[in-house]
Amino acid sequence: MPNIKSAIKRVTTSQTRHDRNIAQKNEMRTAVKKALAAKSEGSDNAQDLLNNAIKLVDKANQSNLIHTNKAARLKSKLMSKNA
Repeated sequence: MPNIKSAIKRVTTSQTRHDRNIAQKNEMRTAVKKALAAKSEGSDNAQDLLNNAIKLVDKANQSNLIHTNKAARLKSKLMSKNA
């Protein structure tokens, strides 16, 4: 544990950001899984889940949580499965 006051603050802020990033990433992954599952089952709300998943993938890409190519790959997978 750091002794310097600014270093202590840095540890707490970095932990807060880490937790926020992990939560956003988990939310994105869950949305993608739900959208793919809804399409395979033929649910009525599959289009809504697809739109939500794409939105969350774009947000994760915009905040640099995932690479641009991974975002494109996920969106392509979602669109091809839901075509």
